[in-house]
Amino acid sequence: MSRRGSRPGPGPGPGAEAIDPDVDLHVPAQRAEPQGRVLAAVAAGGAVGASARYGISLLWPAAPGAFPWATLWINASGCALIGVLMVLISEGGRSAPHPLLRPFAGVGVLGGFTTFSTYAMDFSRLLDEGEARSALAYAGLTVVAALGAVWAAASVTRLAVRGRGPGREAGPGPGRVVR
Repeated sequence: MSRRGSRPGPGPGPGAEAIDPDVDLHVPAQRAEPQGRVLAAVAAGGAVGASARYGISLLWPAAPGAFPWATLWINASGCALIGVLMVLISEGGRSAPHPLLRPFAGVGVLGGFTTFSTYAMDFSRLLDEGEARSALAYAGLTVVAALGAVWAAASVTRLAVRGRGPGREAGPGPGRVVR
């Protein structure tokens, strides 16, 4: 069977995209780049994000059988911030951001702040407490709120970034299309 068959190989085949868009595996220096700094950035960001989430859960605990509003709002607000961050990093129109910004802020802080494990635990707790309707409402509302938040925040951020670009008065600028 060829490497392009159904068996997984050690890496992407010819013409395949790299998993991390910030790394070009065709550039030897990037292929051999040490990952210690990236791992440290993710770990430091994760400690910040998880601590913030834990602090909010202490300030806004869910009573037994109660709807877990804190986790819902943590996940929705974290998704909104992910939408803002990704637009600013990938579409901001400014010079390239620091290479550790996305691992620290996106994967670390916001990955540690948002939480699928607490979402699943809250869902399970509501079911165990006989609150099936609340559990199902929580499951659905969280998905809708999280996806809606990332979409809305990214859309608003795109509009804001486009509206304040340098040289806006002089014409459309690079990469902009006049319609």
